[in-house]
Amino acid sequence: MKKAVSRIVRLALSLVIIVALVLFARKVNWHTTWQSITEANRTILLIAAVVNLLSLALKAVRWWIFLRPVGATSLWMAIKATFAGAGLNNILVANGGEAARVVFVARAAHVKSAKILATLALERMFELIGYIILLALSVSFLELPAALTRFRPIAWVALAGVAILLVYLVRRPERAELAAPKTMGWRSRFAQYMKHFLHTIGGISTGPRFATATVLSVGIWALQLWTYSLTARAAHFNLPLVGTVAAILAVNLGFAVRATPGNVGVFQAMYAVTAAGFGMDKDQAIAVAFLIQTQQIIPVTLLGVALAPEFLFKRKKVTRS
Repeated sequence: MKKAVSRIVRLALSLVIIVALVLFARKVNWHTTWQSITEANRTILLIAAVVNLLSLALKAVRWWIFLRPVGATSLWMAIKATFAGAGLNNILVANGGEAARVVFVARAAHVKSAKILATLALERMFELIGYIILLALSVSFLELPAALTRFRPIAWVALAGVAILLVYLVRRPERAELAAPKTMGWRSRFAQYMKHFLHTIGGISTGPRFATATVLSVGIWALQLWTYSLTARAAHFNLPLVGTVAAILAVNLGFAVRATPGNVGVFQAMYAVTAAGFGMDKDQAIAVAFLIQTQQIIPVTLLGVALAPEFLFKRKKVTRS
């Protein structure tokens, strides 16, 4: 019953978003948008695409930091799984590629899926932490639109909450992992799975790992900011740095949930509205947003799809908890 209600809510939300996007698209001068796309500097766009791929590679390194202690020690495997998952995220709704990453690595490394899921949970948590740091610093020291400035108290409270959580995870006493009974029902198996999950999080949560992951997270968001800036420059779109910061914050407000595959449409609308707040042309802003997503979707998806079969079709047994 709960699954049915949840599905109905998701479908209704997606329908509302799609209708809003259609109404937004009707007000766009697509001729101007297409002209801005075709006149963009290809060399700068290529550099921006390379920078974007570098940021994704750093995400793989951040995940690898947590994968090594559980027995998945190959950095190359983490990179391949990260690109494969990102590629699948671009063609699936609701970040479906993240679940695939767990399956990929558990199958390839012969590690319990609960442990891989725990490492991914920490990696995704630091993606959010990097965003919160960027948001807190930006709303405190940059002249952003009022819609973003209102998040200042929330950003700092969230940052304080994150710091408390990290300290708790580091100082949380590690408990012995109990052996599973020989016969279990599905509820017992689920409880055992969650025990493995929580035990792994406690075991790999250390100060040095968290510090390294935080530095990498800041670097990843800085590279994303550079990607946005380079793309705007390629399209002769003179959005100031503060505008680029505001745009990247706005389009990633709901990064944990994707209403459309690759968040196409929602991304363009949020970017255009934010850029218009800085006096920029909305139609040109949509062109820049399409160029940004072209770099984020096409190269990553091609690499991901090329790498995904290696994980999907190898007949390796997944070690279960």
